[in-house]
Amino acid sequence: MAKQDYYELLGVSKDADNAELKKAYRRLAMKHHPDRNPGDAVSEEKFKAAKEAFEVLGDEQKRAAYDRFGHDGVSNSASGGGGGFGGGDFSDIFGDVFGDIFGGGGGGGRRARGGSDLQYNLELTLEESVAGTEKSLKIPTQVTCQPCEGSGAKPGTSTSKCETCAGMGQVRMQQGFFSVQQTCPSCRGAGAVITDPCSNCRGTGRVQEEKTLSVKIPAGVDTGDRIRLSGEGEAGEKGAASGDLYVLVEVAKHSIFERDDDNLLCTMPIDIITASLGGELEVPTLTGKVNLKIPAGTQTDKVFRLRNMGVKPVRKNNTGDLLCRVQVEVPISLTSEQKELFEQLRATLIGKKGSKHTPKSHGWLDGVKNFFNLRDD
Repeated sequence: MAKQDYYELLGVSKDADNAELKKAYRRLAMKHHPDRNPGDAVSEEKFKAAKEAFEVLGDEQKRAAYDRFGHDGVSNSASGGGGGFGGGDFSDIFGDVFGDIFGGGGGGGRRARGGSDLQYNLELTLEESVAGTEKSLKIPTQVTCQPCEGSGAKPGTSTSKCETCAGMGQVRMQQGFFSVQQTCPSCRGAGAVITDPCSNCRGTGRVQEEKTLSVKIPAGVDTGDRIRLSGEGEAGEKGAASGDLYVLVEVAKHSIFERDDDNLLCTMPIDIITASLGGELEVPTLTGKVNLKIPAGTQTDKVFRLRNMGVKPVRKNNTGDLLCRVQVEVPISLTSEQKELFEQLRATLIGKKGSKHTPKSHGWLDGVKNFFNLRDD
């Protein structure tokens, strides 16, 4: 397969100077850096191709040969071979362009720290958590400075090797017979200093902004679930990899339903007449209304199960149920006529014959009598 033209690959013109070449290479190298694209074979190839192009065009003799003979003129000098990101190949890549960002190629300076992870607490309604939704989040965070592309140096300039530590990031202090190595006080371990800082970020490579993100919430999430957004955390120092953003879900209390794993629970009040004679009730669900048949003689705490009316959790295939617990409501504020009717009803329910109508109360009363009889004996 024919190789892509090096100038086109870097996105520069054929008369680009070294500063333009380096800037173009830095942009591509940061985009396809292995720390930002772990396990991505496509990014690996693009990273290596950008390195190969820069190694040729950044060298005066190699560039002249390339301009005259094309790829044939530099076929033995370019280093775009295989080998992934490991070993010496990665060290070379890291040193040639990231040296002035992370602190001096050959092995001295402190590597810039990656960005911190962030957490966002997101409250959802029960309906949103069960059905899934999409939310727009506003995140205050440190982001990479665009004018300097995170380098901290004024656009068009670059960092320079720290004279105090000679680019090593460490200085050695002699104290009698002992030699103590400590972080360079001039560059703070970076191995490089910014002589002309970027006015936008004041040399830090980062600025404080509020960025807006759109996050998809999968159906079935529950309180305590976390959604990870890779690379959406705080930007790293001097172009280092960004941290991650973790969205922590909290489901608000619902006025009717309560979630228990993959089931939904609700307490359903019914009048004493419906409980006694039976009937049909309209029951709300998260997807609409259903009719529930109430058999005659239904007691308080009776639970009715509506299959597949609950929640389908994120990590399960089966949908839970809706459990409706009955609570028989005793009428209050009765009129004289209503009281009289209840008195007539009570007369038909009490006594030995009434035990078949109220088996629990008669059984309980018999137990009380036996209890006191045993105490009297």
